Amino acid sequence: MTQDNRIIDLCDQLGLEPMKLNYAHLAQAAVTAQKSFSDYFESLLTTEWEHRQTRSRNTLVKLAGFPVIKTIDDYDFKFAVGAPKKLIHELTSLSFIERNENIVLLGPSGVGKTHLAISLGYLATQRMIKTRFIAASDLMLQLSVAHRQNKLDEFIKRNVMAPRLLIIDEIGYLPFGREEANHFFQVIAKRYEKGSVIVTSNLPFGQWHGAFAHDATLTAAMLDRLLHHSHLIQIQGESYRLKEKRKAGVVINSLANHSESTKVGQN
Repeated sequence: MTQDNRIIDLCDQLGLEPMKLNYAHLAQAAVTAQKSFSDYFESLLTTEWEHRQTRSRNTLVKLAGFPVIKTIDDYDFKFAVGAPKKLIHELTSLSFIERNENIVLLGPSGVGKTHLAISLGYLATQRMIKTRFIAASDLMLQLSVAHRQNKLDEFIKRNVMAPRLLIIDEIGYLPFGREEANHFFQVIAKRYEKGSVIVTSNLPFGQWHGAFAHDATLTAAMLDRLLHHSHLIQIQGESYRLKEKRKAGVVINSLANHSESTKVGQN
C-alpha cells in the first residue's frame, strides 16, 4: 500500500473527509508557495474545521424548522411603515440572546413580521445558536398531546427549554382554549430570564386576552414576563402579499368578477 493510500485510509477511519479530499493539492500549494509544514498543517486543519462548521450550521437550520429561509437583506423597509430599521439592524448582533431578552413583533398580516423573525432565527443558526421556529397553533397542539400522554415536562424540557432562541409565530391567529392558554403561559414563564423568545402577532396587546380564553389575569401575568426584558417592534401598512397581487391586477379582477356575480344573482 502506498503512502497516499495509507493517508486516505486513515482519513476514512477517522472521518476526516475534507482532509482526504484536500491534503494533496494543499501540499502542492504549500510547496509552490514555499510555506512551512506548520503553515500547510494549519491550512489542512482549517479546511476540516470549516467543513464541520458548515455541517453544524446546516444541521441547526434543519432542526430549527423554518418554513422558508429569509434574511434581513431581503426585507423591504420602504414598504413596511414604522419598521425601525436601526433597531432591527442592532438586533442582528444577537446580543439580546446573550441577555435572555425577547422580541415582540406586532402588526397586521403581511407586513413582514414572520420574515423578520425567521431572519433573526436563521442568523442565530449561522452563529451556532440552537433555535426553534414554530407556529403558535402547532406549539399548542404539541403541548396538548404531550399533556394527554403525561409527557408535558419532558416535552417542555426538550422542545421549549433546549433552544437558546424560541420563535413562536402568529399568536392570536387562532384563539386558545383554557388548557392551551395555561400551556402557553408555562412556556413563557419557564423561559423567563432563561432563554430568548421571539413572538409575532397581529393583535394589539389590548386584545390578547381574547386569544387566551378571555382570561385577563393569565394574559396580564404572561405579558408581564414576556415584555419585562423585550424589544417591541410595531409595524403598520397593508399586506405585502396583497400589494403584489394588486400590482398584478389579481385583486381588481377578482373584485370585478365578484361584483358581476352578485349582479347576476340579484337579477
